[in-house]
This record gives sequence, structure tokens and C-alpha cells, in this order.
Amino acid sequence: MDLELTGKRAVITGGSRGIGRAIALALAAEGCAVAVGARDLQGVHEAVAELRERGGAAYGEAVDVTDADALAAFVISSADALGGLDLLVANAGALRGGPRISAIDASDWRYTFDINVTHPAIAARVAAPLIARNGGGAMVFISSIAGMHPWTRPHYGAAKAAESHLAGSLARELAPVGIRVNAISPGSIIFPGSAWEGPAADRDAFDRWLEHELPFTRLGTDTEVANVACFLLSDRASWVTGVNLPVDGGQSPPNMMTTQPMPGRWRDS
Repeated sequence: MDLELTGKRAVITGGSRGIGRAIALALAAEGCAVAVGARDLQGVHEAVAELRERGGAAYGEAVDVTDADALAAFVISSADALGGLDLLVANAGALRGGPRISAIDASDWRYTFDINVTHPAIAARVAAPLIARNGGGAMVFISSIAGMHPWTRPHYGAAKAAESHLAGSLARELAPVGIRVNAISPGSIIFPGSAWEGPAADRDAFDRWLEHELPFTRLGTDTEVANVACFLLSDRASWVTGVNLPVDGGQSPPNMMTTQPMPGRWRDS
């Protein structure tokens, strides 16, 4: 299916690796000009070089998305470099602190909410008038199934729930200016450099976990998430807004209340 994204201009935070980089490459393959921002300057340079090698127009900056002023400046400079803005992907996300409330201090809560909630809010606030100026477009926030049900790491789950809520709220607010806003909630996704890479300490336990948690008995890939993001960003999804779409291979069914503990080294990482 031709997603009719040729000529669109997109900004992606956290675009130097993982899901963000996969979305950048997928959008470039669809004919988009892409700007990527991330803290790792070398990673940004490598992502921009790869995008350009594939024939796409690309721009990149090192940016800490928890610095609101720096983030706003990145969105504006990206729009200037690309000649306008049509699409925003708020992908950057992280957490600090342990898996249980006793191991999470106030600074961990602030950081986790800054990167997962305040960052997409600021990026959207700055991007919205730029996108509206070009007749409208779309935004996608990369949330997580951790925000959909009670989970370990309560600060991360709470932040991701807030991020998904934010997308729904902005969908209502920005529809009059032609901007759709959706969230994607990936499940357990493997990509180069992810925590899932490397052999399991207890392969049997890991295989049992896969069988219990994922109906397809495998992890998802960053490309599979990127394909969904591209669809939601395209006009093929013109009547889809305010949605929080799980991309998890059935890992998080609607009636799930608890989850099997992760095996081995992933449990408390």
C-alpha cells in the first residue's frame, strides 16, 4: 500500500536507535524528509548518514528532551531545515529507579515523568502551529503496554499511562486545526542495543516466559512498530485519532491484570 507520505516532513525524538531509528528509516523509505534528535551525537550522525545514504533528506541534532528549551529549539530548527513540518513522533523515553516503590526516589519520579510526559507535551506544543501552518498532519507518541495495566516499575507505568492520556487529550484539542494524535504502546521489542539482546541466563525460564506472555512465542521487532507508526502518520489513517494502539503481538490482552515475572537478568534491570 502506498501510504502517500512522499514529500512529508517529520521530526522524531529519540531517533538515533531502536524504535525511533526504525521509524525514521521507514518514513524515509516512504519518501519523507526526516529530522532526528537524541542525546547521543554520534548516534545522530550515524542515523542521518544512513538516511541520506538511502536517498532521503535528513537533519539531526543532539538534544536532551528533558530540557524544554533545547527541545523546543530542536523542533523549530528541524522545521527550518526541512522547509516545514507535517509529522511529529515523540519516541524518546526512559526511566530511572528500581522496579519497586522502595527503590524509586523523588528524582527518579521527576525524571521519568519529564522524559515520558513533559517531553511529548512540549514537542507537541511547539510542533502544532508549525504543522497547522501546512494544512495539518499527524503526531504519534510512543507509549508502552506498561501504562495499560498494573505493572512493576510503578513510576514508568504511571508515566506511560499519562503519555497515552495526553495523546487522547491532544487529539480532541488539535482536530480543529487538522492534526491527528495517536499513541502506540509497544510490548517487549528487540532491536540492536536493547536490553533483550544477548543470551538468556536461563534459556528454559526465558522460553517459558515467552510461551506464557506472547502468543507468537517471540519478541516483537522495531520494524514492526515502525510499520504501524507510518500507517498512523499517513492519510490512510485519516479517521484514526485519539487511539492508544498496542503493538505487542497479543502480549497485553484487555483482561490482563497481572504479568508473569520476567526471567533472569531482565527482571530487575
